[in-house]
Amino acid sequence: MKKSLWASMILCFAATFMLSGHSALAAKQFVTIGTGGVTGVYFPAGKAIAKLVNAQGKTYGLRVTVESTGGSVFNINAVMNGDMDLGVAQSDRQFEAVKGLSEWKEKGPQKNLRSVFSLHSETYFMVASDDSGIKTYADLGGKDVAVGNPGSGTLQNSKDVLAAYGLSLDDLGKSEWIKASESAKLLQDGRIDAFAYTVGNPAGLIKEATSGRVKVRFVPASPAALDKLLVGRPYYVKAAIPVSFYPMGLDKADVPTFAVKATLITRASVPDEVIYAITKTVFENLDQLKKLHPALSGLAPQAMLEGLSAPLHPGALKYYKEAGLK
Repeated sequence: MKKSLWASMILCFAATFMLSGHSALAAKQFVTIGTGGVTGVYFPAGKAIAKLVNAQGKTYGLRVTVESTGGSVFNINAVMNGDMDLGVAQSDRQFEAVKGLSEWKEKGPQKNLRSVFSLHSETYFMVASDDSGIKTYADLGGKDVAVGNPGSGTLQNSKDVLAAYGLSLDDLGKSEWIKASESAKLLQDGRIDAFAYTVGNPAGLIKEATSGRVKVRFVPASPAALDKLLVGRPYYVKAAIPVSFYPMGLDKADVPTFAVKATLITRASVPDEVIYAITKTVFENLDQLKKLHPALSGLAPQAMLEGLSAPLHPGALKYYKEAGLK
């Protein structure tokens, strides 16, 4: 009697375990990536990643969704708070979060922030109307300039480049802390003199800004200012704005500026198997990813491990070791 009872209990337990295990394997796990404005590159880049991973839905049981957000700072905070699983953030903002600088001075170092991989380079633009008379950064004094919205990498980049010229936001006539998506229209309406935007090329918003009634130019950064900007900031690199992407602008030669890397970040508590699956899918379908947006066309495996200030997530590291990249 006792043997029969124990046998029945064991069978019931085994059946329950098998059923629950099957459900866990069969259940689809939803993952969210925070990106940026729909007119920038973060949003389509996030959608491109989601498209690749979702195509492998039966293999990994993942369903990736993409959210348009306020940008780098917002994404890092949302990921750290558990509101999103991954986010796209500029390499400089990743560096500051890990070190507990800038917006994270009071919170302290974000020790659970983790890197997954880098994406495209992002160029800093200062777009000025021809009527404003702005031809150098020194000319920005006393002008109305949109410097980037709170929570964006653009805002900090603006502060940094102005400081390289001995200027601050207080030296501007007015500093507008608004989204780049609003800035292009304000420039064309004559309501601001210039606006800043850190974004990959080609950028739809920059094309829009250069194609309107008001003629615009890109403000060049001098070699001396760039040298000063790069001191102590390993996340910045010298770059040039490729004017071939923006033929309606007044500039006829590429314009010197600086750039950062767009990086995919997550937090330590996101399961290893989730990050491994996303990393493996992206790297093993890189040729396909490069075709999904022009800004991604230059991606190369080894370069995608550059610009990462936060420790690599174990799930990503597992794939890199398997692929011989680490």
